[in-house]
Amino acid sequence: MRKRVIQLFSSSIILLALAALTPLSIFAAPETQIGGPSSLNPYAPNYQHTYRHGAVPTIPQLQKINAYRQASPRIPAAGNTLSFGGGIDGIGVTSGTPKVYLIFWGTQWGTQSTDSGGNLTFSNDSAGGAPYIQKLFKGLGTGSELWSGTMTQYCDGSTVSTGATSCPSGAPLVGYPTGGALAGVWYDNSAASPSAASGHQIGVEAVTAAGHFGNTTAASNRYAQYVVLSPKGANPDNYKTGGFCAWHDYNGDSTLSGGGVSSSYGDIAFTNMPYVMDQGASCGQNFVNSGSAGTLDGYSIVEGHEYAETVTDQNPAGGWTNSTNGQENGDECAWISPGSAGGSNNVTTGSGTFAMQSTWSNDTNRCDLSHSIVGGGTTTNDFSISSSPTSLTIAAGSTGTSTISTAVTTGSAGTVSLTASVSPSGPTASLSPTSVTAGNSSTLTVTVGSSVTAGTYTVTVSGTEGSASHSTSVSVTVTTSGGGGGVTNGGFETGSLSGWTSAGTTSVSTTAHTGSYSGVAGSTSPTNGDSSLSQTFTAPTGTTTLSFWYKVYCPDTLTYDWATATLKDNTSGTTSTVLAKTCNTNNTWVKVSKTITAGHSYTLKLISHDDNYTGDATYTYYDDVTFS
Repeated sequence: MRKRVIQLFSSSIILLALAALTPLSIFAAPETQIGGPSSLNPYAPNYQHTYRHGAVPTIPQLQKINAYRQASPRIPAAGNTLSFGGGIDGIGVTSGTPKVYLIFWGTQWGTQSTDSGGNLTFSNDSAGGAPYIQKLFKGLGTGSELWSGTMTQYCDGSTVSTGATSCPSGAPLVGYPTGGALAGVWYDNSAASPSAASGHQIGVEAVTAAGHFGNTTAASNRYAQYVVLSPKGANPDNYKTGGFCAWHDYNGDSTLSGGGVSSSYGDIAFTNMPYVMDQGASCGQNFVNSGSAGTLDGYSIVEGHEYAETVTDQNPAGGWTNSTNGQENGDECAWISPGSAGGSNNVTTGSGTFAMQSTWSNDTNRCDLSHSIVGGGTTTNDFSISSSPTSLTIAAGSTGTSTISTAVTTGSAGTVSLTASVSPSGPTASLSPTSVTAGNSSTLTVTVGSSVTAGTYTVTVSGTEGSASHSTSVSVTVTTSGGGGGVTNGGFETGSLSGWTSAGTTSVSTTAHTGSYSGVAGSTSPTNGDSSLSQTFTAPTGTTTLSFWYKVYCPDTLTYDWATATLKDNTSGTTSTVLAKTCNTNNTWVKVSKTITAGHSYTLKLISHDDNYTGDATYTYYDDVTFS
């Protein structure tokens, strides 16, 4: 033990001396001990943690790794060429169309919403990493990007010999993610994620996600990888002190901290992806772009590193690694400065521009940021899937609908089988029809029972055509129904005015803020005086705000025509105007909110006034009366 302490002390002195000679901003393709025989380099992230395959070291840690390697005669020099490891359970690489599933793990992500591009967003994601990482994987394989091309030179299969450094003709090659690699997104808010999750816990979450997405067979997971994204502030596998930014593995690795993970769904490849923005520049912030444009550089560089290594070494280390030091294709090109040969840079795809690192290419013998597509796996039809609208507000006891559209991205139009799942449980979802020819659409109907708890739910619709699988999500906000408090049919999704008291001219319209219907006061033909929709209700326990949306069409002047709304507090006997008289033809939905007192009785009156003059009829749409 004394001899070991003296040896490490001496190595530390050498390390400090060498580090002082190495400028922080200069990095070259390293021969580091990031993977493989980790016992040789105590500064490697996988030192005594062999499950940390392809671990991206922090930039300061990489300096220590390189300095120790240069100072230690115990570590042999190594070339960069990768060789085939023979496969594990018959799996070496992702020799088909890659499918990436993103799991936002734990309630710490906060409240879920959906942006205009259909990406999930979260209230506690201050850096905006969630939509950024979704766009990254939506964009891979689109816009003629060739960053993914480097990986398509690697292969597996019975004709590939263990130790091979190139692929024989006809061997199955890593697939090019034509049309996008993103196959599914899930916010697992069933519980908080652990503050410092073990490798075993991360693996369990990945297996759970496979079940959530309906990938319950080995075949459905053969070309899949699950990225477990921990929330801001979490410290999965103690990455903040472990000298790394992320790593990947598969469930069958018995060396995982906490042990391997059983799976009845076949082998599950997964990535431990922390919220690396917490670590700033050490995990790549502003590595390529300066200022706010580079806040998320590390998120795409690090996750791109792990994606590239997973598709070329899906069950580590049965794929392609450096036989001398165990490195994978991303390790050999980690943290090379922009402007240097093989340096990181921006990669443009069909969904945007992302900071990415290069990966090792055997056939060019260098780190490539762009490479022609060598293979692409099996040539199959592929498709895209989307939802409209991407969010619904549904009162308990009501239903809502969204249109699920598909489109051909490669090949010809095949049959897309559709399934829907809801998380957390509560509402139910159905599709009609349950299969379509790519290019056609299906109707998603979300039914909310009267006993369903108010809150936010996610409906994930997955489509499968052969080996291609993609999904889209719809955010569902459930509001309280009447009876025990709250407004009945506040979203008008019954397709009727049930629950409302009508006066004047009223109707239901398919011009909706969300869902399929809205309530209309007034008409396209002139009416005389006020038309209104009224409802008396009790403000639900725990709520402080009443909100609704309106869209007025008023081609007259405010003197004669208008939209307005009042709220009477029947408990206190006071009435307030929550929507002042307004008249315009902006054709825009506008939100109105008013503070309320839980337990009080209220009467809400939604009004449209018209002076019955020919040629300038005024009417108003109302929708999504909710509480928060």
